Amino acid sequence: RHGIALNGQTHDTMLQSYVLDSTAVLHNLDDMAQKFLKLKTIRYEDVAGKGARQIGFEDVPIGPATAYAAEDADVTLRLHQTLWPRLAEQAAPKQVYETLEVPLIGVLQRMEARGIAIDAAELKQQSQALAVEMHRLTGEIHAAAGQPFSPDSPKQLGQILYEVLGLPVKAKTPSGAPSTNEDALEQLADLHPLPALLLQYRSLAKLRNTYTDKLPQLLLPATGRLHTSFHQAVAATGRLSSSDPNLQNIPIRTPEGRRVRRAFVAPPGTVLLAADYSQIELRIMAHLSKDPGLLRAFEQGLDIHTATAAEVFGVAVDAVHRDQRRAAKVINFGLIYGMGAVALAKNLDISRGEAAAYIKRYFERYPGVNAYMLETKQRARAQGYVETVAGRRLYLPDIGSRSGGLAAAAERAAINAPMQGTAADIIKRAMIDLDGWLGEDPDCRMLLQVHDELVFEVRADRLEHYRAGIVERMQRAATLSVPLLVESGSGANWDAAH
Repeated sequence: RHGIALNGQTHDTMLQSYVLDSTAVLHNLDDMAQKFLKLKTIRYEDVAGKGARQIGFEDVPIGPATAYAAEDADVTLRLHQTLWPRLAEQAAPKQVYETLEVPLIGVLQRMEARGIAIDAAELKQQSQALAVEMHRLTGEIHAAAGQPFSPDSPKQLGQILYEVLGLPVKAKTPSGAPSTNEDALEQLADLHPLPALLLQYRSLAKLRNTYTDKLPQLLLPATGRLHTSFHQAVAATGRLSSSDPNLQNIPIRTPEGRRVRRAFVAPPGTVLLAADYSQIELRIMAHLSKDPGLLRAFEQGLDIHTATAAEVFGVAVDAVHRDQRRAAKVINFGLIYGMGAVALAKNLDISRGEAAAYIKRYFERYPGVNAYMLETKQRARAQGYVETVAGRRLYLPDIGSRSGGLAAAAERAAINAPMQGTAADIIKRAMIDLDGWLGEDPDCRMLLQVHDELVFEVRADRLEHYRAGIVERMQRAATLSVPLLVESGSGANWDAAH
């Protein structure tokens, strides 16, 4: 914020470690020093203290501060001298590092510095509405339990579920106690009304604690805006993540969750523009599998879920009804994530036999997808990793595990990672291109990245000019066997831009 631009960055040891193997190590300096240099470093807590007693680095005595800072500089250079030669001899990962990850550093820094405007009054109203609804739900929870208790207390909840109501224990905590986590409650929801009410209560409590109460506290006084932190070296597949706040986890499938996005607003004279890739992972599946049916559906601009429903249920495209399209959508996205008949049956509330028949018909209609999945698993077992279209690698140490569960999870990751990772690579390339095009143009500023979506703050009277340029650059970020499609919307707030 003082007009100083850092130039000359050519390498980043955290990103070198991440591109070499995103799954093998925590990519912070202390852990990398331990792994690659067998060196125990001075940790921040060693010089600044811990918890409530931690002091700011400016208050650390000069002797310990010098030793800590000088060691950081030395270890960073030594890590570079260790990691860069390994990366330099691997052509595709090296290209991912040099053309995607390193150029993205400055892009993310500028996005973080810009921040986004927040309507604190809107969030306060939402918090009050959530509190009212939580109070109402608490009454229903007490009635369902037959007695009052704190729905926020796992211990009290465990006693009610398993001792008072006598519900079966579906899962246990690491200490061996009956679990009250979300998965356990979902498994119990068909047996008694209480678990479903608790799931509703928890979703509202999470919204309130994580967003409506907290976001106003995160506004930076110097700018009056919210500045999230983006992280390049967290998600194994190459996707970006964010924190303070985590914008990837706003539950937009519920009305309450979507309402949170209303508080992300455009200042006077501007609008928010949201542009996102439409069904990008399914398009990547079509590209990778080269299945004629999928390729044809995307090339003809068909609704892919309707087209799949027509194939799976053996009806004409114009005869597909809503439930069939919904089932096809679950199948389309589920198979990308390795969903089997059991999970599909649960999702669609049908028998396991029906679900197995759906999957069988899907693979009969799209044989290229089945062949791609089998081939990908075989390749992963043979080489121990899979790759994105750009050459990013995801190592799968459990692919040959004797544990059926670990091996099955690794196989699911082997199928999904090339698609999710390729989608991540594509949007990163688009962000680098857009940043180069826009520079520090005050009339259009790239603010946020969430999954397959980018959010911009645009001068209202120049909206269509920038919309056209953004969509064009996002769609040309990769050349696949099927068209990339970008959908965009705009409005006074993030929710209205959808």
